Amino acid sequence: MKRFLMIVMALLPLMLAAQARIGIVNSQQIFDLMPEKAQAEAQLKTMSDRYHAEYEFLKGEFDKKYADYQIVAADASMPETIKERRVQELQESDKKMREFERRAADDIAARRAMLTKPLTDKLQAAIRTAGEQGGYDLVLDTAVTPVAYVGPNTTDITPVVKKLMGIQ
Repeated sequence: MKRFLMIVMALLPLMLAAQARIGIVNSQQIFDLMPEKAQAEAQLKTMSDRYHAEYEFLKGEFDKKYADYQIVAADASMPETIKERRVQELQESDKKMREFERRAADDIAARRAMLTKPLTDKLQAAIRTAGEQGGYDLVLDTAVTPVAYVGPNTTDITPVVKKLMGIQ
């Protein structure tokens, strides 16, 4: 919101001096319609499913070790050294699972960024082109900056950007 107000305040003198052409666009609406987005989401789902399967494998190992530990812990004749070793194994398994979860989340986030950057770059280029072709002085993205009011002199260029990108 601060950024929007700063932009408006900086451009206010220009708007008062001359009638500025202002356009609005909803980049999220366009992004959601991009065919490349579906492909990226499919790749991310495949990757996420693989990580989930591996996590379930690790969890199964942990559950087995925990079940074994419960048997050992219930046996009063079992030496403490063995019980301590089993506890240590459980702690190591738990640590291994948490580290795996963290790394999987980081990998998925990095892949998401890698897959979506070309899409957002393509979208921004189309918005820029539509703005230049339409002779707009300012194009506000309503998906990023909430706009409380859109006057009659403001043009929604979302359909123009969709057309430039070949989206129906």
